Amino acid sequence: MKHFVLASILAGALALPAAAADYTIIAPANPGGGWDQTARSMQTSLQDEGISKSVQVQNVPGAGGTIGLAQFASQQKGNANALIVGGYVMVGAILTNNAPVTLKDVTPIARLTGEYEAVVVPASSPLQTMGDLIEQLKKDPGSVSWGGGSAGGTDHIAVGLIAKAAGVDPTKINYIAYSGGGEALASILGSQVTAGVSGYGEFESQIKSGTLRLLAVSSAERIEGVDAPTLKEAGLDVVVENWRMVAAAPGLSADQEAAINADVEKLVKSKSWQDTLKTKGWQDTYLAGDAFKAQLDKDIEATQTILKDIGLVK
Repeated sequence: MKHFVLASILAGALALPAAAADYTIIAPANPGGGWDQTARSMQTSLQDEGISKSVQVQNVPGAGGTIGLAQFASQQKGNANALIVGGYVMVGAILTNNAPVTLKDVTPIARLTGEYEAVVVPASSPLQTMGDLIEQLKKDPGSVSWGGGSAGGTDHIAVGLIAKAAGVDPTKINYIAYSGGGEALASILGSQVTAGVSGYGEFESQIKSGTLRLLAVSSAERIEGVDAPTLKEAGLDVVVENWRMVAAAPGLSADQEAAINADVEKLVKSKSWQDTLKTKGWQDTYLAGDAFKAQLDKDIEATQTILKDIGLVK
């Protein structure tokens, strides 16, 4: 009888699904920004879809995400329940800050989303088209001030690529970096800068209300529902996408990494996550495992080249 009871308990235990992992996601930025929104959207979907019972989000802001990254790499080694959100901006910040901790010190899991850049001017600006802006840039690069996010980030890289494609020395660009999207937006709306560059979503409501004029987007083809030419249509061979990713802690076993990959794959295929992408205007750029790691290496190399051109990296 004892053997029968024990066998029954074992059979019951084997029939139960594996316990869902409880995750803590580090957003290496202040609340409200893109990384924070990504982390909190992950939190909601992971819990709503039953992929994880409990998900906490912690903000560790500073230095383009490199402070949070360094803390994560040193404190979470071997912890399969810890994740960190990052992206293209972090790649630039690591290079420009000459950070001692890089993405090689964590375990990249997947690229999740992408967002194209938008070039805008205040509605009162005399510049009507991207061509007008480029004409002024060619005449006097310093007379065009560009407002955007952190130095070496996606916005700065986009401006450098625009200048290069227009035949203007990228080291001559007058780029003004702002620590937060709200600050940058206020400076653009107040005509304190000639033009603004950021993810389309940051400007969408002002573009729709008519307080900002959208000159171009950085996608390869026109974005559905967005009335603006691409930079390519404006004669500039530039495509830039600000992607966001999730990484796990260093020092994980192959099984631990595989389990996290499986959870993230369930997340990105879930209805709640796909609904979030539509609501926020994020592109689904999911790429995981070795394919993502290989693409990440290429992106780091390409970013290093443009940051050298701009003069931010030697």
